[in-house]
Amino acid sequence: MTTLFPESGLLLARVWNPDARGPSVVTLRDGEVIDITSREAPLVRDICEMDEPADYVRHAHGRSLGAVDKIAAANNHDDAIIHFLAPCDLQSIKACGVTFARSMAERVIEEQAAGDPQKADAIRRRVTASIGDSLRNIVPGSPEAAKVKAALIAEGVWSQYLEVGIGPDAEVFSKAQVLSSVGAGADVGLHPISKWNNPEPEIVLTVSSKGRVVGATLGNDVNLRDVEGRSALLLSKAKDNNASCSIGPAIRLFDESYSLDDVRKAELDLRVVGEDGYVLHGRSSMSEISRDPLDLVSQAMGRHHQYPDGIMLFLGTLFAPTEDRDVPGEGFTHKLGDKVSIASHDLGRLQNTVRLSTEIAPWTFGISHLMRNLAARGLL
Repeated sequence: MTTLFPESGLLLARVWNPDARGPSVVTLRDGEVIDITSREAPLVRDICEMDEPADYVRHAHGRSLGAVDKIAAANNHDDAIIHFLAPCDLQSIKACGVTFARSMAERVIEEQAAGDPQKADAIRRRVTASIGDSLRNIVPGSPEAAKVKAALIAEGVWSQYLEVGIGPDAEVFSKAQVLSSVGAGADVGLHPISKWNNPEPEIVLTVSSKGRVVGATLGNDVNLRDVEGRSALLLSKAKDNNASCSIGPAIRLFDESYSLDDVRKAELDLRVVGEDGYVLHGRSSMSEISRDPLDLVSQAMGRHHQYPDGIMLFLGTLFAPTEDRDVPGEGFTHKLGDKVSIASHDLGRLQNTVRLSTEIAPWTFGISHLMRNLAARGLL
């Protein structure tokens, strides 16, 4: 079977189906992509709202659309052929930031450097000397965290990023519009104004409207470090651009073989290969996260904020590349054509190619198009 998907697990995904001129809900069985779209569950959202999503997918009737390997290798920029999409549909795309100590320090550096990579190296040395790894074991919002906050203010290095990193309230933001995420094999986009940017390999939880976590997948929260570093008020411009959110390859539904405890101990491998021969390796360990995934879910949704179609929730990343790619002291930034691969033993591999968001085909298939397509197919 293709290395795109994990060797085991109950998988829920979506493909572009040219015969239907729209998306189909699929699962994988015996090396085949099985279309399980039905009037009962025309959407991934509908399956995730069920009492037992895994049981439904395991026994759902369907028909083969072809071999997994062939469809995974297809050109997903061509709507005339079947190809994989992001596995979510109507879920809102939310993301948590500053959930790891190391990335927390890098956000402070971005802010103090005002988005200038040339200044970041000197500031990194100063901030690390003040903060170090002292935040690693602090429980956010605890009395100990409050004492650290007071000490850092006295040292003159307090930051809004430290506030959400060790304070009581997590950073939760809207990453992308409904249906705008791209899937495995697609191009991901950088806003052309950015000169300092990086991938962010993350686990993404699939959460029902009731706040129940039903599965997980991989995500790339493409980040413009210079834009966000200039001002946190530019977060939306730094995060939400054409094809700047990648999710996939499939949602692994929770069942007897995979649960939230597996998410808590997951290891993610990152590999970036440039057309110039440059290779970057990175690793993110969920065991180092400072807030439990369920805490992040409860802060994202509940009585204070409802999502009738559920959410996809990025959990944040430990990875913050600091090694120099070209200019000494300027750290890492993407170049066009970079191949980004995010891999996990339990969740598969999410691979994308870096382009400019202005040069990638525009997103045109929105919610109204989906509803009309499903209606024309007799699925609504």
